[in-house]
Amino acid sequence: MPSIRPGAPYHMTEMIEAEPALAERVLDRLSTPDGPAARLAAAIRAASTAGRPVIVVGCGTSEHGAAAVAEILRDANRHAGLPWAIGQGGAPIAVQAFEGALEPELGGPHAVVVAVSHEGGTAATGRAMSAARDSSSTVALITAASGSPASALADIVISTEEMDQSWCHTVGYLSPILAGIAVGSHVAGWLVAPAEIRLLLEAGLSAPARSAQSNVARRLAQVGRLLVVGSGVDRIAARELTLKVEEGAHFPAAMRDLETMLHGHLAGTDGETGLVLILADPSGRGARTARALGLLRACRELGIQVGLIASTVVAGEVDVDLTQAGRLLVPDGAALPPSVSALVGTTVPLQGLTEQLAVQRGANPDPIRRDDPRYRTAAELAG
Repeated sequence: MPSIRPGAPYHMTEMIEAEPALAERVLDRLSTPDGPAARLAAAIRAASTAGRPVIVVGCGTSEHGAAAVAEILRDANRHAGLPWAIGQGGAPIAVQAFEGALEPELGGPHAVVVAVSHEGGTAATGRAMSAARDSSSTVALITAASGSPASALADIVISTEEMDQSWCHTVGYLSPILAGIAVGSHVAGWLVAPAEIRLLLEAGLSAPARSAQSNVARRLAQVGRLLVVGSGVDRIAARELTLKVEEGAHFPAAMRDLETMLHGHLAGTDGETGLVLILADPSGRGARTARALGLLRACRELGIQVGLIASTVVAGEVDVDLTQAGRLLVPDGAALPPSVSALVGTTVPLQGLTEQLAVQRGANPDPIRRDDPRYRTAAELAG
């Protein structure tokens, strides 16, 4: 568990700064050829080869981690010549844990169900794991807590051993992505060097990057509500940023798919609206960039304050006057699998932007407002 330096404004800040070194530790730990990541990879290969379901489940931040794991595994399957396309039997998919637990059968014989739960105590995720066990699936768990209740439900436990110190989970988002990279490496034979991942994360912690995060936050903190837009793998980062902004900065936000945003939602926006567009997924880049430019022109016409999180290649195709709130640049990571490049590259920018929005709004992101008796009671009533 990373240590917390005294005097830092938030534990969240410490967790973000610890991520590059943490990533190297986790990836080194999970690279062993006979470890749990390798065993899960073997189970996935067997299930995919037989056309059996490969399902990844989670809730909250772990739901976004689960979606990231599924996308990384799709990339790995494609590289390995295994089923990967949407709707293809054996292609990995992500399912919200509560919804998965309500299915008459989750997985089934010779299927694989992977649960993501940072602390291993989320009730809905536990119920999904129990449903998968009842259907004779192989059940795996990605967690930071190997002794948690969820661990007792799993056939394979992948422990990252890196626990968040803030309820506004940052490590809890990155860790399953790292576990997915490790499992995907065993599936596909990728040679993803931990040092490459570290460099990608460190890019978001450089002095210019941190200054840009602060500047974008300063502009967006003045709006009444925030929309976060993404396409492809970037939809995962967009959902995570939306959650982080609401729980950490106490700021109303909503996520929209890129094409969905262009089908009616503009009518509900005005000059009091802020928007963050995420464009880091290298797949389908040309088509996505063309649609994004249309959205940005519409936003300029309506006076919407726009911040951009994008790869350096895409950012170069976007006029500065279309991103009035500023831009956060993501290295291209061309040597990495596309999903890995986009998911890892956007992690620190979205977390740093949240942290700086909290600063601007005078919010403490760590307790996700449960230091307020009303919100603590509300969380207890919600169960």
